[in-house]
Amino acid sequence: MSVLEKILAWKQEELAGQRRRRPLTVVRAEAEAAPPARDFAAALARRGDRPALIAEIKRASPSRGAIAPTVDPVTLAHTYVQAGASALSVLTEARFFQGDLAHLEAVRRALPEVPLLRKDFILDPYHIYEARAAGADAVLLLVAALDPARLADLIALSHALGMTALVEVHREEELEQALKAGARVIGVNHRDLHTLRVDRTVSARLRPHIPAGIRTVAESGLRSPEDLREMAALGYDAVLIGEALMEAGARPDGFDFEAAAREVRKLIG
Repeated sequence: MSVLEKILAWKQEELAGQRRRRPLTVVRAEAEAAPPARDFAAALARRGDRPALIAEIKRASPSRGAIAPTVDPVTLAHTYVQAGASALSVLTEARFFQGDLAHLEAVRRALPEVPLLRKDFILDPYHIYEARAAGADAVLLLVAALDPARLADLIALSHALGMTALVEVHREEELEQALKAGARVIGVNHRDLHTLRVDRTVSARLRPHIPAGIRTVAESGLRSPEDLREMAALGYDAVLIGEALMEAGARPDGFDFEAAAREVRKLIG
C-alpha cells in the first residue's frame, strides 16, 4: 500500500467518526452561515520576477517526519504575513501531519483578512462544508485521491460556497482530469504522493498544457530565490512552500520565528 493509499484509508475511517459526532446537516448550516470567503485566487498574483508565496504551517509530514511539532500556528501565521507571504496554507490532517482544524480556526480569528487554504485530504462534501465553517477560503483537492465525478462535484461545491479549489496534479492525465472537472486554479506538485519522490521536471512538462486564464501554483521541492524565479519563468503565478520555511525556524529548544521570517523575505525578494 502506498503512502497516499494509507492516508486515504485512514481519512475514510476518520470521516465516519466525524459524521457520527457532528452530522452533515449541522456542519453545512455552519458553513452557510459563515462570513463570505476571501478571494484566495486573487492573492496568487506575481510580484515582479517572483511568484506569489503561499506559506504553509506544517508541523510534520510523512516525507520529513516531525519538523516543528509544538510550533504555535497563530504566531507563525503572523510571522509569515508580516514577512510578506501573500496567502497561508494550514495543514489540518492530524495523524500524518500533526495538524488540526483548530489551527485553521485560530489563524482565521487572528488574521481575519488573510486568504487561507485548508490543506488536507478532502474526500467528501462534508470536508468542504467543514472547511468553510472553520473559515477556510480555499481547499486542496487531489486528483490522485478522487474519481472524476467526485472531483467535479467537489470543485462545484467549493465554487458554490464562494471558495477557491486548488486542484493538485502530478501527471499529464491528472491535469486533463482537473481541467475537464472545471478547475480554475491548478497546483502542480513535484512530489509523487504514492512514493514521496520529488521530480522537479514535472512543472516544466505540465505548464505548457495549462490554458491561459487558469491560475497556476508550483509545489514541493522549492527552496531558493532561484527556484522561485525558475517557476515564474515557466509561467507559474504562485508557489506553495512549507518544509523550507518550517526547517528554517526549527530548533531543538523551540521555534525561531525570526529565522522563518528571514527565509520568507529571502524567497520573495
